[in-house]
Amino acid sequence: MSDKEKPLLIKRYASRRLYNTETSDYVTLEDIAGFIRDGREVQIIDLKTGDDLTRQYLLQIIAEHESRGENVLPVNVLNDLVRSYMLPGGGMMPQFLQSSFEMLRESQAKMMENMSAMNPMSNMPGFDALQAQQQAFLKAMTGGLSGGWSGPEKEENSKTESKEDLEDIKKQLAELQQKLSKLN
Repeated sequence: MSDKEKPLLIKRYASRRLYNTETSDYVTLEDIAGFIRDGREVQIIDLKTGDDLTRQYLLQIIAEHESRGENVLPVNVLNDLVRSYMLPGGGMMPQFLQSSFEMLRESQAKMMENMSAMNPMSNMPGFDALQAQQQAFLKAMTGGLSGGWSGPEKEENSKTESKEDLEDIKKQLAELQQKLSKLN
């Protein structure tokens, strides 16, 4: 099993500090969120008791992002989550959410696969630019699910960058349209 496939082991010391066992340094919740955005699974273990604290810390990361105004979950979804905890046996919400995210990941993977070099359209002039645009679009649309999350530290720069990116995309689209019209 490669390092990317194994969960990154984070140990929590009695001082509540979090220790990355791979890099032998202390990490923050933001660091852990970054690992997850990059596609890495994490496991957080209490050093003293051996308890798995992963779920607790993942919920804390979500709560912190929500409290900073990075509202990813609509209020009605949060209400449904709370209701599901009140039902005997937890209801069907956990299984539904898990299935929904699995389907989303599978759909993303299929889209990327369809855009791969084996695609007959890949020989078309300008296909690389179109593929890059599609990947940027997917990354923007899925935010934290696909590793494209931009937290508040990137927010100011992202407004300027997104205007520039939009202009680049418009320019590339115009170039593709010209190339396609020449092919016809």
